[in-house]
Amino acid sequence: MAEDKLREKYRKQRLNSEVERSKGINMKLKLYADRMSQPVRAVIIFCKKNGIDFEEIRVDIAKRQNLTPEYAEINPMKQLPAIVDGRFKLFESHAILVYLASSFPGVADHWYPADVFKRSKIHLVLDWHHSNLRRGPTTIVRNTVLAPVLGRPLNPEAAAEGEKFLSASLSKIESVWLKGNGRFLLGGNQPSIADLSLVCDIMQLELLGETERNRLLGPYKEVQLWIENTRNATNPHFDEVHKILMKAKEKLQNPRLKGANNEGGESDMKRTLHSRI
Repeated sequence: MAEDKLREKYRKQRLNSEVERSKGINMKLKLYADRMSQPVRAVIIFCKKNGIDFEEIRVDIAKRQNLTPEYAEINPMKQLPAIVDGRFKLFESHAILVYLASSFPGVADHWYPADVFKRSKIHLVLDWHHSNLRRGPTTIVRNTVLAPVLGRPLNPEAAAEGEKFLSASLSKIESVWLKGNGRFLLGGNQPSIADLSLVCDIMQLELLGETERNRLLGPYKEVQLWIENTRNATNPHFDEVHKILMKAKEKLQNPRLKGANNEGGESDMKRTLHSRI
């Protein structure tokens, strides 16, 4: 009974949002974001590619703005991204991508197909993503190039564990999710929300620099081609949204910039990256 009431509540909220949007009543989608976050980038690229009008509200994780009581009203988990669509609030990037693909007009079917079998397969990839690929790039980057920037010791053991997750995940992507003749996951000829979500996570490896990134991705030719296909399918938005990552990469690879101090005595890189990735 309680579950039925909750479903009815959400159904009414969505209907109210749709009615207000149709009347043009202050209905610009609000997206709470920090572009150093992989899931945030996936949601922004999706919105831009599909012509979804939104207001990007910066929540600076480095300044712990995600931990404020005000933001907790939006997302009690205090993570990014989160959206507010009229009276409807939602967090978790996969859930947000599903909602956007289902609720906004003009989104092509290939992103989140109406066919229940194809849709279920996309959920299968997204569920797998959280406990597999998601753990690899983040663990590696935090315990290698970012450790000195954040004032932490290098942790080769943790980085090696991250590499194991990454390698196993990339192997599964090639042998399972990219199996077939299509250019994208699950044999698709057009990208889905799963392609975008997974590729944005792998892009975090850019922070390692070309040599190390090539060492990790080099054996996986099909994965590299898939990344490029997803990038091409979503450009110019893909490159534009990833500019902040490329800027951080440049600073990490440039000893002069990496060691530069700002007026407050804190390194520029630490100010830029602390607690974000």
